[in-house]
Amino acid sequence: MAETLIEFKDASLGYGPKEILKNLNFRIYQNDFIGIVGPNGAGKTTLLRAILGILKPQKGEVIYKHFSPDSPLRFGYVPQIQTIDEIFPLTVYEIVLMGRYSQIGLFGKPQKIDKDRVFSVLKYLGIETLANKTYKELSGGLRQRVLLARALVCDPDILVLDEPTNDLDLASEKTTMDLIKKLHIDKKLTVVMVSHLLNVVINYVEKIAFINSKEFKIHNIKDALTDENLSEVYGIKVRIGNLEGQKVVIALPK
Repeated sequence: MAETLIEFKDASLGYGPKEILKNLNFRIYQNDFIGIVGPNGAGKTTLLRAILGILKPQKGEVIYKHFSPDSPLRFGYVPQIQTIDEIFPLTVYEIVLMGRYSQIGLFGKPQKIDKDRVFSVLKYLGIETLANKTYKELSGGLRQRVLLARALVCDPDILVLDEPTNDLDLASEKTTMDLIKKLHIDKKLTVVMVSHLLNVVINYVEKIAFINSKEFKIHNIKDALTDENLSEVYGIKVRIGNLEGQKVVIALPK
């Protein structure tokens, strides 16, 4: 059986006196590929912040696996692409190197091992020729690949992605999701992603969780994808169909 990496036990999340999510009880296992979906404003990003340890629970606890006393769980985080400031003329190499700061230390200097790791990841993602390009020169799809590289360069145990296909065209959306799936399979990397783009998520993830006013639970994708489940989550009638091997969710007229 796969090891538990993170466990939420009766955890409630919120900000100040405001409670966003409550009574969360679930586990993230090694080599999971989980999609968390729900309407905008449902609390998806709040949950991601708690998974990353940035947001502490108001009640209950979040327990993290430690592989040894000096080896805590390591996260690779890919934020929403529009949150990255383009004002600073940083190169692709400089942005990806930021992902090594946990190993380098706050006042340390990059060593050969850090630089080699950056170029190894850039090569794996097919963007090594962009190392000296500035981030703001790149298309949306290439920017997302740079942010993936920054997340991977620390050799994470869990890759966490917040709306990884936001603001991407269809071709870049597919390329990005294919790449995330490849990372999960080739690197046996645990992946947790949130998205409001249900039709994208359901064709890639192996487990899915719905955020709404009901109980939060992680399901195997085959068990969860029913017309009834999705209609309840989104508050409208929907139908799940198939188009050339791809699952699609269609909102039905009232």
